[in-house]
Amino acid sequence: MKMEGGRTPTASALLSLLVAAAFLLGASHGKVHYYDFVLREKNYTRLCSTKSMLVVNDSFPGPVIRVQKGDTVFVNLQNQGDYGVTIHWHGVKQPRNPWSDGPEYITQCPILPGTNFTYEVIFSKEEGTLWWHAHSDWTRSSVHGAIVIHPGEGTSYPYPTPDDEEVIVLGSWYEADVNQEVAEDLVTGADTPRSISYVINGQPGDFANCSRNSTYRRVVDYGKTYLVRIVNADMNAELFLAIAEHNMTVVGMDGNYVKPVTVDFIVISPGQTMDVLVTMNQTPGHYYIAIRQYDSARPDVTDYDKTNATAIFMYSGNYTTPASPVFPHSLPTYEDFIAADTFLGKLRSLASAEHPVDVPMNVTKKMYLSVEMNQILCPNESCEGINGNRLSSSLNNISFVNPSTDVLLAYYRNLSGYYTPDFPNWPPTMFNFTASDLPFNTTVPIQATKVMVLEYDEEVEITFQGTEVLNASENHPMHVHGYSFYVMGSGYGNFDNETDPLTYNYVDPLEVTTIGVPKNGWVTIRFKANNPGEFSISRHFLPNRKSSIESKRSFFFP
Repeated sequence: MKMEGGRTPTASALLSLLVAAAFLLGASHGKVHYYDFVLREKNYTRLCSTKSMLVVNDSFPGPVIRVQKGDTVFVNLQNQGDYGVTIHWHGVKQPRNPWSDGPEYITQCPILPGTNFTYEVIFSKEEGTLWWHAHSDWTRSSVHGAIVIHPGEGTSYPYPTPDDEEVIVLGSWYEADVNQEVAEDLVTGADTPRSISYVINGQPGDFANCSRNSTYRRVVDYGKTYLVRIVNADMNAELFLAIAEHNMTVVGMDGNYVKPVTVDFIVISPGQTMDVLVTMNQTPGHYYIAIRQYDSARPDVTDYDKTNATAIFMYSGNYTTPASPVFPHSLPTYEDFIAADTFLGKLRSLASAEHPVDVPMNVTKKMYLSVEMNQILCPNESCEGINGNRLSSSLNNISFVNPSTDVLLAYYRNLSGYYTPDFPNWPPTMFNFTASDLPFNTTVPIQATKVMVLEYDEEVEITFQGTEVLNASENHPMHVHGYSFYVMGSGYGNFDNETDPLTYNYVDPLEVTTIGVPKNGWVTIRFKANNPGEFSISRHFLPNRKSSIESKRSFFFP
């Protein structure tokens, strides 16, 4: 007898006990599934060359986890690779279960080569599409996959049931061993790797060298409507996506429903997911799905990945095969910030009786976090980063230092010396965050392991302030572990705490788990701290021009 993920009845006694306990304690809340994830190196050929990289179950992207709302999944990860790894279940709230959240040195230490670890992934209110990925160094460039969460028993979608669905995972391709490159960059302080292509379901597509025969293709039927689940799993870039001659109706984002909005392109940040309905109503033929980078850095920074990755929707039936698929004319250009802003401004929570919003209205904790690129000084300017120093990133001028054991374990066992509970609510100094050529003292962060302690049920408002420190402003996606949150408002320039709150949306604010801080702008979010444990806020990508250290902030809810 074969089970999900290939596991047989000879599974470990520990996992059997865990599953049995889950059935006894949570049977009324959903089904229990379990998967085996085997992590090991495999050779892949792309762009005319072959390299080895770490993947799960010999697949890139990795396997799709499929559940219904309220289910529980046990994933046994066997690390047969060469690196210590953890897995994060991006967007899954994990109620009262931070031990399985996955961020390295926050909720667990790396799973060492030759060992295994079983994750318990508890689904609660999530419905739609989320994803899983490695949360250690840059391993997630190849270790990631989608999570599909169907409506619970006896419920349905808040829109007509689609005829079929498709999962599209967007990713990055690097020329060499990306973990080795990053390890070297951390030593030298140099810039981090740049991708040489974007990929759709692991393939660069027709416009990349040696790639036309392997372009991802999906056969579709005329007249049918498909639910297309899109995951942006690339390392660094916000991406535009369009389907030639076909509109998309956005109906979900980050495991939550949104008011349906029909568009001819989307923009999606690293870490975000989006559900769109596509009706196949065009003349039968071949149509490109195309992506390209949305670049929000300085105009003089032009060495970003300019590839146009493609996949193809091919209509079934009898017709003359076209010489070439149709390319989407609606795909914006690389630096079209007006197109990006226009699209993002259309997104609102569904806010229906079945899927209501619950905006925190009694805020007791306010935080103002400056999101910065920094430099860590090297003796005699001996490093290979900016100004001969080491590149870093920070929140409130604090660059997170990994402790020697994970923060959650140190808290649970009351161990001292691993962190301090004094992360500040405000930047250490207030200045014009969006001005150019800021003084030197704004560019050097404090290196520390600091956490913020919140009271249970406390209602929290966080304003993320983008900065022009090191003249390095660009959009920065921010992700909150263990929670979804409401996006109350956003804008350009420095946040004004008197006038900007007047623009907040209390009626149908977007509910997501990852949001972009605008270039030289701000975004304000709210959530209720009702998930006890230890979770983190992370800058969910490492900007490939500027930073080799991920900013993380830990929060305890005793």
